[in-house]
Amino acid sequence: MLVVVGSGLPRTELSDGFHVSGTKLYDSTGKAFVMRGMNHAHTWYKNDLHAAIPAIANTGANSVRIVLSNGTQWTRDDVDAVKSIISLVNDNNMIAVLEVHDATGKDDHASLDAAVNYWIDIKEAIIGKEDRVIVNIANEWHGSWSGREWADGYKQAIPKLRNAGIKNTLIVDAAGWGQQTESIAEYGTAVSEADPQRNIIFSIHMYEYAGKDAATVKANMELVLSQGLPLIIGEFGGYHQGADVDEMAVMKYGQEKGVGWLAWSWYGNSPELSYLDLAAGPSGSLTSWGNTVVNGANGIKRTSRKAGIFEMSSDFD
Repeated sequence: MLVVVGSGLPRTELSDGFHVSGTKLYDSTGKAFVMRGMNHAHTWYKNDLHAAIPAIANTGANSVRIVLSNGTQWTRDDVDAVKSIISLVNDNNMIAVLEVHDATGKDDHASLDAAVNYWIDIKEAIIGKEDRVIVNIANEWHGSWSGREWADGYKQAIPKLRNAGIKNTLIVDAAGWGQQTESIAEYGTAVSEADPQRNIIFSIHMYEYAGKDAATVKANMELVLSQGLPLIIGEFGGYHQGADVDEMAVMKYGQEKGVGWLAWSWYGNSPELSYLDLAAGPSGSLTSWGNTVVNGANGIKRTSRKAGIFEMSSDFD
C-alpha cells in the first residue's frame, strides 16, 4: 500500500517502523519526522507520569524523551512500567524516546553494557513498537572527549541489541557528555556501519560547549549533516553551569535544517538548575524557558508535526 508523505516528498512504501535515509528520519508511513518536544525526568518522579504526559502533549509536542533507570543508580523501571509509559505516550499522540540515564558521564564499557542489557531485559515492551518507540541507548555515555573510545563502545553495543531482536531506531549520544560533536563527525559513519539495519540517529546535547552561540550551533549541526548522518539535539537549555546557551539558534537552525530537538526538561531540576524547568510542576504553567520552547518563533506550537501513525486517516489515498 502507498501513502502520500507530504508536499514535495516522494511516495514511499509503508515500513514497519521508524527508519533513517541519509540525514532524514522517516516514520512508518513514509513521512519525514522531525522531533519537536522535550525531556521528562520520569525515573525521579515516577508518581507524576499521568499528570506530566498529557500536559506535555498539550504543548503540541510530537515526541517526549523519557528518563529511565536500569537500577544501577536509581530505582529500576521494569518492563511493566515501560509498557505503561509507552501506552500513555501513545494515547497522547506522541512518539516515546526512551533513554537509560545510569551511564551518564561514565567511560567504562561495563556501564554501557549494563544499559544494553537493560534494553534486552525489557525488550518485550519495545519489540513490535518500532513505529512509536525510539531507543536512546545510554544518556551521555563517555564523558571523556575521546571519539575513538566512544566509537569502540558503541560498535560493540549496537550489534548486541540487534542480535537480541531489537529493531527500533537507535539514538547514540555524542561523547563528551553529549557535547563533543567531533566524535560523531569523525567516527559516526563507522558506528552507523556497525548496525546491520543502518538505523542510527546521532544526538548532540547543546549546552555551554556545543551550543554556546549561533555560529557554534550552526557549525555543529552542519558538521554532522555534512557527513550524511542523521542528527537530533537530544537536550538543550537556554543557560547552563554559569554560561549562556543560544537556544534561539538551536530552534532556528533546527527548523532550517530539519534537525529535531528535545528541550531539557519538563520540571523537577535541582534548585541550582531550576532555570531549566519548562513548567512549574508536572501539570503546571509554563516558565519563561518553557514559553520560549513552546511559543517561540521556531517553537513547538509553530513547528511540531505529528507522526504519520497519528494522522493515518488523512495520509492514505
